[in-house]
Amino acid sequence: MKVFITRKIPDIGVKLLRNSGFKVKVYEGKKPITPKELITIGKDFDAIITMLTDKVDENVISHFNKLKIISNFAVGYNNIDIDAAGKRGIYVTNTPGVLTESTADTAFALLITAARRIIECDKFMREGKFIGWDPLLLLGMEMSGKTVGIIGAGRIGSALARRCSGFNMKILYSSRNKNEYLENTLKAKKVSLKALLQKSDFISIHVPLNKETYHLIGKKEIELMKKTAVFVNTARGEVVDEKELIKALKSKKIFAAGFDVYEGEPNVNKELFKLDNVVLLPHVGSATFESRSKIAELAAKNVILALKGKKPVHLVNKKYFDD
Repeated sequence: MKVFITRKIPDIGVKLLRNSGFKVKVYEGKKPITPKELITIGKDFDAIITMLTDKVDENVISHFNKLKIISNFAVGYNNIDIDAAGKRGIYVTNTPGVLTESTADTAFALLITAARRIIECDKFMREGKFIGWDPLLLLGMEMSGKTVGIIGAGRIGSALARRCSGFNMKILYSSRNKNEYLENTLKAKKVSLKALLQKSDFISIHVPLNKETYHLIGKKEIELMKKTAVFVNTARGEVVDEKELIKALKSKKIFAAGFDVYEGEPNVNKELFKLDNVVLLPHVGSATFESRSKIAELAAKNVILALKGKKPVHLVNKKYFDD
């Protein structure tokens, strides 16, 4: 059986597949594979490991006659039409749990970097503007004792809350379900999205992208935020109306923002580059050696189970395969 991987991944994943007796082909392109290329190359494979940059829609899936599994190299899977795959008997899997800590690290890093204007300070120094200590130079926002609002209290949101608790921050969260761990261990309080936006000094969003969360944070929601608020997004770009957020940042309706994801990704709104009160990362939320290796391992294990006739553990279209 043959496995196609649409981008170079850590060696551990490839070795696992080859040691299991599968032939493995890795796409060598420097840019994300196009749908046309995916169809042309992937149609003769039994399994494909896809990246979150790969658009695997119904048209692409319709060309896969041998395919048994699409193993997404990510937690999110909004890049795949999971229903179209399920109707054709194709498993779709993701890699939950293994990138929780690294992504929470990134979210916290964005919070503190934006709050303390670290990028501005670095630029100030490199441009030779520092002439000595000044009591009013590049003042930022202190985190200790402030309120952090976490939108989406799943694995990553909970991991971020643990980090914030170490800074003696009060924790609010907005989520469909009550998070017993956050409430019992960190004394967090579940509130409505509106209340969270109004009361939080720092806001971090951790929801999946779907029809319900598209532009979850828009003009109305941004207007509820404090003028001193710091907003961070490490989820998906489309959960925020980026144009409205840029307007708020330009007019100083909020203090600062940190971005790891973008609405038009990989294209980035050029207005962001003109703003000093933003921190911009190139979608590196889970970019640690440890995390990416674990993702590669789990993506490969999902494939191995499927090609050996077993149901993968991390099925996201499980309703089509219920016994």
